Amino acid sequence: MLPKIDPTTTQSWGKLNELASEEYDIRGLLSDPTRVAKFSFDSKDFHFDFSKNEISDEILNTLITLAKECKLKEGIDAMFGGQNINETENRAVQHVALRADTNDLVKRELNKIRNFTTQLHNGTHKGYNDEQITDVVNIGIGGSDLGPKMVAHALRPYWKEITPHFISNVDAAQTVETLEKLNPATTLFIIASKTFTTQETITNAISARDWFLNNGGSQGDVSKHFVAVSTNEKAVNEFGISSTNMFEFWDWVGGRFSLWSAIGLSIACAVGYDHFESLLSGAREMDDHFHKTDFEKNLPVISALLGIWHNNFRRYDSMAILPYDHRLRYLPSYLQQVDMESNGKYIDRSGNEVSHQTGPIIWGEPGTNGQHAFYQLIHQGTKIIPCEFIGVVNPAHKHQDHHEKLLANFFAQSEALLAGKSKDQVKNEVGSDANDILKNSKVFKGNRPSTSILIKELNPHNLGKLISYYEHRVFTQGLIWNIFSFDQWGVELGKQLSKPILSEIKEGKEGIHDSSTTSLMRRYRDMRA
Repeated sequence: MLPKIDPTTTQSWGKLNELASEEYDIRGLLSDPTRVAKFSFDSKDFHFDFSKNEISDEILNTLITLAKECKLKEGIDAMFGGQNINETENRAVQHVALRADTNDLVKRELNKIRNFTTQLHNGTHKGYNDEQITDVVNIGIGGSDLGPKMVAHALRPYWKEITPHFISNVDAAQTVETLEKLNPATTLFIIASKTFTTQETITNAISARDWFLNNGGSQGDVSKHFVAVSTNEKAVNEFGISSTNMFEFWDWVGGRFSLWSAIGLSIACAVGYDHFESLLSGAREMDDHFHKTDFEKNLPVISALLGIWHNNFRRYDSMAILPYDHRLRYLPSYLQQVDMESNGKYIDRSGNEVSHQTGPIIWGEPGTNGQHAFYQLIHQGTKIIPCEFIGVVNPAHKHQDHHEKLLANFFAQSEALLAGKSKDQVKNEVGSDANDILKNSKVFKGNRPSTSILIKELNPHNLGKLISYYEHRVFTQGLIWNIFSFDQWGVELGKQLSKPILSEIKEGKEGIHDSSTTSLMRRYRDMRA
């Protein structure tokens, strides 16, 4: 069980409120020649710079005291010890066990993934025309889609002979666009659904099977072209997939933390099992760091505490994830789910409504695209948005000129957020005769917080380490906020309501709804007719 401590009742919470009432000039703080070294940390191929944030020794020490008062260490031990910390579902939370290499169930399933992907790559497992599989389509949604898709595209330089594709939306447009480019004789489908009842996934899976059968494949060929990742063997068999082609994972693996399990089969198909194993080893390295390192040097803990300082005390309720690497373009949307589905809760672990802010709004885009979209608001808007910049030192391509321009923007943006541009600078730039409207419009207040992460190389090991860093940051914040980070009841309500509405749409009936929903459904029927 996790400790149940209302953070607002701790002494450190009150002290942090007092500290937050002061103004902090980050530019002035950086005049301390020891500051960058004090608030920067190295971890093998990683460099973390937290120095451009509104923190001081006193603030960080008080945040660490808050973590201790909220029994963070005990919570970490409970998770790594396999306790049922997902109390509302009475389950353990053991995604860390997926990469620990000590669990026999996990070893068995990983070995099955190894054997299957090896057969795909060496041509032992072929399609119905005896041709080698060239494309894999992962059909899932949420954690069965976002994680594998993000990782597969981040590791694009490591793809072997197989190209991965991903279908998640129940909107058939995505299915049609994906399948029209493929050859059924050389395509493998992975149906990824824990229960094998998820409406979007099963609808898309049936459409994929129909496409396969209508374009040369037979019912007897389904076993060569469809596999499942699920816990529901009966439903998998009824769909037409044999048990030998079913990969298992367990109820102690949460969907948004499942890419390390058989849900990552599409990753292994794309990059090969050895690289998938390297992904796991990178996550394991960060797991060990998080579990064993004192809070004063613990990267996920420091990052989480900084987020709590921003969210709860400085009242910055949004955070931008800004990767300066095209391969990480799906990282912001992946982290949206990991963070917002985990910590978007207002009920605490005692069943009471919280009196403090919980999960922040997570969003972002890769640089430099975002600079021509929303950076205007980040630099001069009325909201202060802490930013996390992620840069990769050594690219996978040989276009050094491109990369130097990319990294120049990476460094410049955090500097611009910090430094801003004063009225005197603007006056020197446009001349004293310029009108006040122009002069005022070109002023940047600066003093806006950011964190920078540099990664030597975006390889499978380092990507695993980065993802694990974010997972543990989310866990740390949820524990301190005294909420359950590993259920997602907020996802269920819309699903429940959609079922009777679907029946009404199909049967032309009219149920009992609010006046707006009733009107919308009537208008839908009229416009469709």
